[in-house]
This record gives sequence, C-alpha cells and structure tokens, in this order.
Amino acid sequence: MGGQAVSSSEQKLKHDPSFHGPIKNRSCTDIICCIIFMVFIAGYFVVGILAWLYGDPRQAIYPRNSTGAYCGIGENRGKPFVFYFNIMQCATSFNLISAAMNGLQCPTPQICVPSCPAKFWVVPPQIIQKSKPEDIWNQTMCQPAIDLKTTSLSVSEILNLQLCPEYTVPSKPVVRRCFPSFDSFEAEFFNVSGMDKNKTLDTIKNGTEQLLEALGAKNVGLKIFEDFTQSWYWILIGLLIAMVLSLIFLLLLRYIAGVLVWVIIVGLLAATAYGIYHCYMEYRELDQKGATIKSVGFTTDVGAYRSVKETWLAALIILCVVGGIMLLTLLFLRKQILIAIALIKEASRAIGYMMSSLFYPLVTFVLLVVCVAYWGITALYLATSGAPLYRIAPKNDSSPDCIGISGNQSCSPMTFNASTYRPCLVDCIFFKYNDEGLFQRNLSNLQIYNFVGLLWCINLVIALGQCVLAGAFASYYWAFKKPQDIPACAVFNAFVRTLRYHIGSLAFGALILTIVQLIRIVLEYMDHKLKGSSNKVAKCLLCCMQCCFWCLEKFVKFLNRNAYIMIAIYGKNFCVSAKNAFMLLMRNAARVVVLDKVTDLLLFFGKLLVVGGVGILSFFFFTGRIPIDKPEFKSPVLNYYWLPILTVVVGAYFIAQGFFSVYNMCIDTLFLCFLEDLERNDGSQGKPYYMSKSLMNILNKKNKNGKAT
Repeated sequence: MGGQAVSSSEQKLKHDPSFHGPIKNRSCTDIICCIIFMVFIAGYFVVGILAWLYGDPRQAIYPRNSTGAYCGIGENRGKPFVFYFNIMQCATSFNLISAAMNGLQCPTPQICVPSCPAKFWVVPPQIIQKSKPEDIWNQTMCQPAIDLKTTSLSVSEILNLQLCPEYTVPSKPVVRRCFPSFDSFEAEFFNVSGMDKNKTLDTIKNGTEQLLEALGAKNVGLKIFEDFTQSWYWILIGLLIAMVLSLIFLLLLRYIAGVLVWVIIVGLLAATAYGIYHCYMEYRELDQKGATIKSVGFTTDVGAYRSVKETWLAALIILCVVGGIMLLTLLFLRKQILIAIALIKEASRAIGYMMSSLFYPLVTFVLLVVCVAYWGITALYLATSGAPLYRIAPKNDSSPDCIGISGNQSCSPMTFNASTYRPCLVDCIFFKYNDEGLFQRNLSNLQIYNFVGLLWCINLVIALGQCVLAGAFASYYWAFKKPQDIPACAVFNAFVRTLRYHIGSLAFGALILTIVQLIRIVLEYMDHKLKGSSNKVAKCLLCCMQCCFWCLEKFVKFLNRNAYIMIAIYGKNFCVSAKNAFMLLMRNAARVVVLDKVTDLLLFFGKLLVVGGVGILSFFFFTGRIPIDKPEFKSPVLNYYWLPILTVVVGAYFIAQGFFSVYNMCIDTLFLCFLEDLERNDGSQGKPYYMSKSLMNILNKKNKNGKAT
C-alpha cells in the first residue's frame, strides 16, 4: 500500500471467509450504560411530570391584574390587556425589582381591559364634588370590586382608594400591557389642566421606559409576524429549491466529482500564484519608495500597515509556503487524491441505489425537535413552578398613619380588604414567587438536570443517525455483486438493528461527548465572569483550557463517528469499536488526511453553491428586482425584506447540511470498508476484493477470478 503500509503484519486484519458485511448474529452491547441511560431518562420524565404538576406557564404568557387573575382567559376573557392606573409609580427602584420578578407588577392598581385608552383624559377637579361616579368613569376602567351604579362612595373617596384611575393617556399594547404612546399626546398634555405639569410627563416617561427595559419587548415582533404570514409560502418554495439543488449536486458528483476536485485544486493553485505575484509587486514598489515599518511605527490603524513593505513580505512568505505545501501534496499524494475521488464517486453511486438514505435526516430532525421541545417546555414549567406571594405595601411610607405597617405582612389579593387598615392607604402587591419547599429549593438543580438531558439526548439522536447510515452503506460496500446483492430496505434494517442491539453503545459515546461539552460550557461561563478581572495568569490558563477542550471535543466527535461505523458493521461494544477504528485509521493516516480535506473542500463548494445560489435568488425576488408581470407571482410588500431572505438562507444551509451529512457519512463508511478490504483480502479466488473496479485500477489490483464488483 505504498506510503500507507502498516507498521507490522500482525496489526493487519485477518481474512474471515464468513464475513460479507454487517453481521447478522449479534448481541446487545454496553448493557450497563444502556441501563444507566434508561434510568436517567426515567428521571428526566419524572422531572417533566413534576414541572408539569407545579408549573404554570400562564405566568410567562398572560399578564395579571391586581387581584392576581390572568387577563385574557377565564373570567377576564375578552379583556386581554393590562392597564396601569398610575404608571408613574413604576419608576422607583423598588418597583423596578418587582416588575422584573413578576412580569411588570407595579404597586399601582392594574386591571384587565378590552382595549388600551386611545386619548388623554383626567378627572376635572371642578366637578369632583358635583358629579356621580358613573358620570365620570366607564365601568371597564375601574376595579371589579366597585359597581359605579350602586356604590355609595363619592368621587373623592374612589380616587383616594384607587378604585378608578385619576387619568388615562393614549396607549398602545406592548406584549399585552398598555404603555403610553408619547407622540400622540405630548402636545395635548400640556393644554389640560388639573395635573402637575412639571413632573407628571417626565415621570410617566420614566416609568414606561423602566417597564419596557424590564420586559425587553420590541414592537418589531408584530411586524416580523406579519412578514412571515405574507411570505411563508415563498420561503417554503425557496427551501424546496435548496433541497432540489442539494439532491442534484450529490447525484452529479458521480460523474463530475473528479473534474470538480481538480478544478478546485487548480483554482486554489492559480489563486495562490496570483497572490504571490501581487505581494511581490507591492513589496518591490514599496521597497523602492523606502516605506518601512519604522516610518509607520505602532498604530491602531490596521490599514496603515498596508503601506509598508514588511507586511507584503510576510504575506509573500506565507503564500509561498502554502503554495509549496500544495505542490508537494500533489506530487507525493497524487494517488491518494485519486482514491479520494474514486470513493466520492462510489458514495454517489451508493446513494443512488439507496435514495431513502437522503431522507433519513428528516427522522433525525424530528427527533431533535422532540428533544428540544421537551427541554423547552420542561424549562418553562420549572421556571414558573412557584406560586406568587403577595405582601401588604403602604402607598405612602412616610405617612404617620402607616406607622407599624411593614411590608412583611402577607396577603391575598382576592380577599384583601384595604379598609381595615384605614386611615393608612395600602395595597396588596406581588412580592416574589414561592421558593420554599423541597421542589422549589432545587429548581436550579432540576434545570441543570434538564439541560444535561438535552445534550445527552441530542448527541444520542445524532449518534443513532450515524450508526444507521453506516450500517446501510456498509451493506452496500460488502455486496459483491452490485446491485444484485444489496439487501432490500437496508436503511430500515439498519435502524431496527441499531435500536435493538446498540443503544447502550450509542449512549456511552454520547455521554463522553456530553461531558466534554459540559466542561466547555463551564469554561465559557468562567471566561464570561473573568472578563472584568485583571488576573492575566488566570485568563491565560482559562484560554489554554478552552483551546484544549475544543480540540478534545473535535477528537471525540471524530472518534465516535468512526466507532459507530465499526459498531454498525461488527456489532461490538463502543470501546472495542473505537479502538479498532482508531488503529485502522492510524495505519492509513495519509489517506485519512487527504480524503478528509478533499471531501471537506468538495462539500464546502456544494454548500456554497446551494446556499449562495438560493440566497441570491431570494434577495433578487424579495427586493422586487426580478421583473414579474403577473401580480400573483410578485414578491409581497414586507416591513423587513431581509427577514425572509435570512430565513431562506439559514434553512437552505440546514437542508444542504442534512443532505451532505448523509454523503459525508457514506464516504467515511466506504473508506473504512475500503481499508478493511485491503487488509482482509488479496484478490485471490478465496479472498476477492469488494472494492469497485476504479479503485482496483488506481491501486493496480485485480481479482484473480476476473470478477469485479
């Protein structure tokens, strides 16, 4: 095998006359890890059940009024918005903390209303003593505790008890909360008598800004939703085009892979040669002018370094080294490049015989959606699992009538009677969510458990897809007569076989990867915390650890991927499969590197072609630059045209990634089978090669019986 000769003949795989592809008689592997995973999943379901029993996601969806009732559902159906009587009270620091803790609860009466106020209005001072309450207010703008038609309270008493608002301002609903719209009433505000004009407007603005900051809501949400409703079918068409392009590209690789690879290689060499020429010309010109690094000195303006000869000299040296490496690679590894091209063509042929494999990523996608959805719902229920607690809060702490009334007394807004505390005016306001009890005290630990479950399940789903595809494509390679000997329903059979025997091994590999990812997440968190630190040693050490674990994660993914291929073929446990795959690849290191880089280069070009082509097409369509006469085919009028473009581009990338991941898995599987074929067989009648005729021609091999696959 030339440069890929094994170090010793004892390391070679021995010929097994009974081996003809993925073995049929196999047993369950890594049973202990399978049991651990099942116990973990059982616990994961228990966490979800507890979260469902104690959680109330309505706290994150619907706003509450002062009594704690939700707006928009139940008794307040038809009243989806919250109206704040005095939004100025939302501007203090205490109120801001309360707002952040309970979805913008402020120590001011809040009621559910069918619509937000549309105009500025204030109770006229001159008619307070003369008018009836029902002549001043609409019942929908007052608290449910008062009936304006039957109440015996005067207008002054109603205002003092804050049963009805003293004023309203033009408002717009933002995430179901009525927030003032200053543009519509600011000029009118100063023409209305009856309020302190010097402080009220600024205070209202301050309170509104604090609420919006705590909520983090943006008005663009509604516009984005509107854009999606108008362009969703065009987005689906764009994604369908990306799917078709990806499929066509993969099928064409069977015929154009060799030409395409050499075109890309020659193009890179030509680009490198031009870069060397350009750098040399720039260096020679600046050398004649005497522009050196000393004339510029140290500066933060990076563009200034383009005018010194040392910059172009460094670029020239780097490009020469890169070009030299590429030329040496072509000179000494030309046969390995030809093998890589032949394997790429063979992968396209295998996919052509197993078209169902291209749609297996849909199964992986559905399983991933289930994992993420379960995690998200469980996290939401856990975050809202505490019942709201309320405390009595005096409206004026400095009032002598409120001495002895602290903010530590609990209350229930549904049964609270403020008249028992007169003459002190008090409210029953939200304090915090209940964090007492065993379940509530361990919410953070349960959220961590939930997140670990997410990572482990996602890694397991990806591992399942890799093992299933490996089993299907291995059955293709080890079919001596193609396509006659290719088993029917190879993908389905591999799926059933993997679920039945190897969930423990897949869970083992996924667990190792999950642990490494968790360590990386902890390191990222520590790095975020140390951003403001002046400890350079700690930062340097942390940076080195991040780099090491990033490399470790890449290595674990590489090792797991090849271990799953060996599991799919031989049905052995994870550790044995990982060892056999690693040793086989190390005995053929040069071929591994060449195949990996050639495949990456080719698939990168394919992704660029699919994503770039669909992105450019969607840009010209959604910006109206494609002349279309028929109105039903014209692009819709959008608030943000970049939104569907970005959606199409991201979706096209994931579609291309899904198709090409199948192709990449096919190449990796065929490559490992090819290496084993070389070590197991010698082309004799008893040990014939299973590789394609093109691969045998490249290696100057042939079967002595004259038969070829």
